[in-house]
Amino acid sequence: MKIPKGYIKKLSSTIPFGYELDKDYRGYLKPIPDQIEALELVSQMISDEEISLGIGVDYLEARTDRRMSREGLRLHVNKVYGREERQLSTG
Repeated sequence: MKIPKGYIKKLSSTIPFGYELDKDYRGYLKPIPDQIEALELVSQMISDEEISLGIGVDYLEARTDRRMSREGLRLHVNKVYGREERQLSTG
């Protein structure tokens, strides 16, 4: 079985932001392009200190109808941009 491009293996019970279960490919998660694009945009803006985590989570919910916690977003930004050493604003 060939897995479509962009799918990721389901590794835990938590479904990452930007993905959903796919009944045709058990054990894999289907990407949701609009959510992934919104997350990338917000993450970059937070990393560049253009917006706060609070504004970022509000934007994500408004644009995608899916919630993400400030802590979850902070962890994502730190993972993608390697910003562990810098404290991100939660305002």
